[in-house]
Amino acid sequence: MKLITAVVRPERVQQVKEALFQAGISGLTLSRVSGHGGEKEIVEHYRGTRVMIEFRDKVEFRMAVSEPFVEVAIRAICQGARTGEVGDGKIFVQPLERVIRIRTGEEDAAALTPVTETRLTPGFPV
Repeated sequence: MKLITAVVRPERVQQVKEALFQAGISGLTLSRVSGHGGEKEIVEHYRGTRVMIEFRDKVEFRMAVSEPFVEVAIRAICQGARTGEVGDGKIFVQPLERVIRIRTGEEDAAALTPVTETRLTPGFPV
């Protein structure tokens, strides 16, 4: 199991999400973040003062995947996020020691599988 973290341009979120869903990866977390990489700094003027914008708005995708989905997820993220310009982002892949699905107590790979209607506990809200 791996934890995949991808930092991408905010304007590419829809493309990355669609690529991941098409690859069969639907369990993910999305956060708005700021960062600085290889992009040049931007200088703006605000109320007559020169302001240097050091950090750019980015979006961070995080997902826990089983081994067969690691390369699939990486390809999907690259497909959705790539513009060919500096600042397209980065993907970080880390080992994941343990995963527990709170609702059922399932662990590891069983906790990473998609939840379907046939597996839901009757009367339990999703």
